[in-house]
Amino acid sequence: TLCNNAGIAYKRASTDPLMEKSTVTMATNLFGTKNVTDALLSLMNCNGRICQVASMCGILNRSFADVNNPVRERLINPALTENELFAIYEEYMECVKQDDYTVFKRDSAYTFSKCLLIAHTRIMTRKIADDPRKILINSCCPGYVDTDMSSHKGHLTIDQGAVTPLMVCQLPDGSTNGEFYRESKHFDWENDKYQD
Repeated sequence: TLCNNAGIAYKRASTDPLMEKSTVTMATNLFGTKNVTDALLSLMNCNGRICQVASMCGILNRSFADVNNPVRERLINPALTENELFAIYEEYMECVKQDDYTVFKRDSAYTFSKCLLIAHTRIMTRKIADDPRKILINSCCPGYVDTDMSSHKGHLTIDQGAVTPLMVCQLPDGSTNGEFYRESKHFDWENDKYQD
């Protein structure tokens, strides 16, 4: 079992340059998680489980309230490839560099990094679909936990925050793959609602 819990979030009051915040946040939250998964995937046993700890901030509506946003439409494409995902990342970084927020939200590195992580989890599902080991990979939000990252404003204890990731790590054979969970329930990443 692999539970990827890499994450960094700058405080709202941070005055660090947006390019620095975006670079560091993406390097940790997206690429750090991706690289660890890639490095350890070959070591996974049959019926292994991978949990990518994301966030409710990564729900599509948080990054793209407009359902007709062209980037949103690309992200929900079921045939989205890893290269196409990274092209979207590059576009985001270029927008930050140019200070042009026509398509992306300003100062949204944490939110968008988690959005891309959830999308990448879905891509990984297709990449390992024919793997005879039948590995399941899903993402989740642990909830608003009382940690340094939340400035200890979270209402959940560390133990309570571990409940959903642990559940994802223990999903039974034949469970969902490439999906998102919140509060131990299957959650629709695209439409911001619990699945029936």
